[in-house]
Amino acid sequence: MKQPTKAIICAAGMGTRFLPQTKAMPKEMLPIIDRPVIQIIVENAVKAGVTDVIIITGSTKRSVEDHFDRSIELEDKLRSTGKGKMADELKAISELARFIYIRQKGEGYGSALAVLEAQHLIDDDEPFFVFFPDDYFRSEKAWPIQLLEAHKKTGKSVISIVEVGKKDADKYGMADVGEQVSDGVYKLKGFVERPGEANAPSDFASAGSYLLTPDILPILALKKPGLNGEYMLPDGIIELIQKDEVYGCSIDGAWHDTGDHLKYMKTIVDEALVSSKYGKEFEKYLRDRLCQ
Repeated sequence: MKQPTKAIICAAGMGTRFLPQTKAMPKEMLPIIDRPVIQIIVENAVKAGVTDVIIITGSTKRSVEDHFDRSIELEDKLRSTGKGKMADELKAISELARFIYIRQKGEGYGSALAVLEAQHLIDDDEPFFVFFPDDYFRSEKAWPIQLLEAHKKTGKSVISIVEVGKKDADKYGMADVGEQVSDGVYKLKGFVERPGEANAPSDFASAGSYLLTPDILPILALKKPGLNGEYMLPDGIIELIQKDEVYGCSIDGAWHDTGDHLKYMKTIVDEALVSSKYGKEFEKYLRDRLCQ
């Protein structure tokens, strides 16, 4: 297998949980203080050697394209007002990678279809990353690098997993982990979507980041939609586990899921508290506020 240099970001969803905010602004652009979630994902993917970012979009996602494009007029305005450092930072965003945008089309919806939209860009011997724009890790070592290291050890598809406890098994896809092949890397025996506490096979949940071999693509092409009509990537991974080895990498870092209001608010608070610029003052504000 080649060194993975491509990442697919599934960004075609309508973000209905955050309406009316997402009527005009995609959920992928929701800010984590001053950076949108999707930028955090791209920055960390680039650290793992990604050079091509394939963003699967919908009709309301033009601002995602604009964000990763140059804005010469804005840069010039900033430089003319003594804000050259900020102008350089904006320019650097557009130079993170080569960006490819594919409009998801046709009938049906779901993460499996999003991946299939990009399959013509993936070589037969080329592993590739897949990210959901709701999930990221704050970690000392970028979490895509951790996935890449696990892939290099195993030569197989790797999914990110995080320990959540069986009490939350009704909220996540839960991994059935088997043999631990190295520190934090487990061979998977299966995968179950939201099984509930009583039926959870382990304490490990899937955390929305994948490094997949192209063996998954023909499986996804033949999959049927689930009960809700959605074509899900995890369904393909379940079948791949039955045919080949798939591994779970327990990511060393703080997992942030921004997929609903409460999780998003928790993410903002957590990031603010660890901010070198705002952390101490924000912590003092919270302590004073909670004592009122």
